[in-house]
Amino acid sequence: MKSFLGKLFLRLPIAALLVMVMSASTGTGLYDFTLNSIDGKPTPLANYKGKVLMIVNVASQCGYTPQYSALESIYEKYKDKGFVIIGFPANNFGAQEPGTNEEIKTFCTRKYSVTFPLYAKISVKGDDQAPLYSYLTKQTAPGIGGDIKWNFTKFLVDRNGNVVQRFEPAVTPDSKEVTSAIEKQLQ
Repeated sequence: MKSFLGKLFLRLPIAALLVMVMSASTGTGLYDFTLNSIDGKPTPLANYKGKVLMIVNVASQCGYTPQYSALESIYEKYKDKGFVIIGFPANNFGAQEPGTNEEIKTFCTRKYSVTFPLYAKISVKGDDQAPLYSYLTKQTAPGIGGDIKWNFTKFLVDRNGNVVQRFEPAVTPDSKEVTSAIEKQLQ
């Protein structure tokens, strides 16, 4: 058993090992978080165990808002392979998400035909930062963590709940960089 575990750890990327160690030391992992859906129902991230996830902070009045189309497109392309996008509306940057949850949901479905899961509006930075985003920005591997700089920051999560990659807002969801990373995790 000892040699099996040793061989397993040798094959894991350093980032995954760091996340495992940090999660063990804090007692918190991605699947420990429960947040309200856009409809106000408590929805645990544990519902997505075994799926590849993309967690994105979104906003309705941002220059990057058209990324909703690309997000929906890649969600449709990969959802049958075990991929889920989760959108977290946030009003942290330039008051670009001023609406209520109901207004946000209506906007997303009417303007961009969004079908991927949306959660209730949260804060992704500052003193009122949601615990999930504290985890994503402070307890993930080097190169993944760090403050959220703007709307549409994307975190890619493997099937085991490890945050494996981060894409800044200017990187579009349908770029080769992002789709290649998704496909790698789906293999």
